[in-house]
Amino acid sequence: MKNYPFYVLSLLCFLAVGCVISVDKDKKKIAQEEETRAPVEKIELTLEQANILANLPLECVQKEYPNRLGQTLGSGDDLAEPKTLHPAFYGCFDWHSAVHGHWSMVKLLKMYPDLEEAERIREILKTNLSKESIGQEVAYFDGKNNRNYERTYGWGWLLKLMEEIHTWDDTEAKELEENLKPLAELIAQKFVDYLPKLQYPVRVGTHTNTAFGLAFAWDYAETFNDENLKNTIRDRALFFYGKDINCPLTWEPSGADFLSPCFEEIDLMQRILNKEDFMNWMNQFLPQLKTTDFKVEVALVGDREDGQLVHLDGLNFSRAWVLYGLAEQYPDEYGHLLALAHQHVGYSFPNLMGDSYEGGHWLGSFAIYALSAQ
Repeated sequence: MKNYPFYVLSLLCFLAVGCVISVDKDKKKIAQEEETRAPVEKIELTLEQANILANLPLECVQKEYPNRLGQTLGSGDDLAEPKTLHPAFYGCFDWHSAVHGHWSMVKLLKMYPDLEEAERIREILKTNLSKESIGQEVAYFDGKNNRNYERTYGWGWLLKLMEEIHTWDDTEAKELEENLKPLAELIAQKFVDYLPKLQYPVRVGTHTNTAFGLAFAWDYAETFNDENLKNTIRDRALFFYGKDINCPLTWEPSGADFLSPCFEEIDLMQRILNKEDFMNWMNQFLPQLKTTDFKVEVALVGDREDGQLVHLDGLNFSRAWVLYGLAEQYPDEYGHLLALAHQHVGYSFPNLMGDSYEGGHWLGSFAIYALSAQ
């Protein structure tokens, strides 16, 4: 054997190992991508799965830490424990996740009254959504320094929770609704006050996306016949999005998105426009969705223990609920999108079972909402 210099042998060894690692990574990526393209049937939420999903909010709605408050401090007097500041929604890492954690429990109880933890859920709802606790939440939002707290993502989820409780045919739901009513009405009024001042929509794939908040607020306004809120939303939605064309879907997703800016806009406009106007709008906005071979790749998650990267599972669920909504409302034009929606859910849903806290404190709500939109 020739006496090659040590550094040459080291380089050859390094390159060989590097090639093996590169091949392994490529194989993993190919396998992951093949998994997302595999045909997927509709996932029916079973009682067994519902019990697993119910445990996600159960494990966090009364878990005070870790916690991200996101508040504005006016003085040292504003420093307090999360449960003191938010006696209703102090768990699940942040306020909005606590809100939709409560929504998840209500939704699952409505779907499956015989959940294993049904009684425990009822006790938590009665404790956390008591008149006194909600009163303190109202006071927080009325405070000088946090009037815009959780605008508009948390606002939208609070109204969705109120809507879910209102449509729950259950004797205990009446008391919960009465307790939550002052906060829901305050949030609804905040939308009415805020929207005329907003000159440009927020077009991101995370919490502050304007279209997402308005879609949930619209559902609340429809359910409660709040014409003032509906008129405000309709006026601003048309102002923000009415002339939008050629939404750049190929720019999506960003690395930590859990909402699709393009799809969320569709989700809102689908609600406020009649069929003729909506079809005309869609022909300008995303005409390719009408083609039967339309595809958008499932978002791949590189690390589900990373609190930001796992957002992309949420994106798969939120894309799916928009696609389900289109296919259900306009089956002749968009019925072919069902398979694509199933594919998105099929990739992310199995990973939710036994999920870590990074995703478990909020992702269950997205999965439940997507599955209920089928």
